Amino acid sequence: MNPLDFLKYTPKTNCGECGQPTCLAFAVAVTKGGADPARCPHIDAALLPEGATGAGPGLEAVDRGQEERDMALVAHLKSRIADVDFQAAARALGAQWSAADPGVLRLRYLGRSVVLGKEDLRMDGEELVDPRDQILLYNYVAFGGGQVPDGTWVGMESLPNSISKVRTLATYCEMRLADRFSGRAGALDEICTRVDGTAGPSGQSATVASVIPVLPYVPLYLLFWDEEPDDGFDARVKVLFDHHVMDFLDLESLVFAAERMADRLLELDRGAA
Repeated sequence: MNPLDFLKYTPKTNCGECGQPTCLAFAVAVTKGGADPARCPHIDAALLPEGATGAGPGLEAVDRGQEERDMALVAHLKSRIADVDFQAAARALGAQWSAADPGVLRLRYLGRSVVLGKEDLRMDGEELVDPRDQILLYNYVAFGGGQVPDGTWVGMESLPNSISKVRTLATYCEMRLADRFSGRAGALDEICTRVDGTAGPSGQSATVASVIPVLPYVPLYLLFWDEEPDDGFDARVKVLFDHHVMDFLDLESLVFAAERMADRLLELDRGAA
């Protein structure tokens, strides 16, 4: 069984009760590392087919290997921005630069304040230790910017070589948000404003239409159609991207940006409960 097949048996909420940061990470640990599926309290072991658990080295080894790869990538991205002129880069990235503090860029990331230096990152005044967020932020700077977003929106499927990413985007962002906010459109609308979301263009049929700037020049257009039980329609989410978005991030990072948006919205919803 591969990780995406096993993922179907998880709650796909990234609750962290298994000790992994995401359900996908846990699926990898089980199918590739031989971890015990029972570490997820939401999985019904009786429903798992034979061969669901791999014969790998175990959860800790998978964790350690992934962390080492992530940190190696962080180090690589830091080396790529070592010679970047932050003053020149600020305009192209929608960030702020000051002569009083020339070694850093200041920008917003999902409603939070980030201070990015060439050797360290701080978010809301605290050191940012999650390597995945570091990868996304340093990669954004390494790309260097390009055409400023102009509000021409396209789906993931319209971006080059994105066929394999459409399902991943649906699994880790769109379906999670649709499930969580089904029947709760008002809650989603309010939470979007807390991550700097603004109303999208008029004329949409969606119940909630919010443009969320994950990064200054990487806005995601979140469209949410609420459930209509009487008509047999389930809640649905579609995420759109500005057509210039690949000037700022690669496809893998774009999917991760959408996943982190979903994580942030769900986190704020749990905090409000």
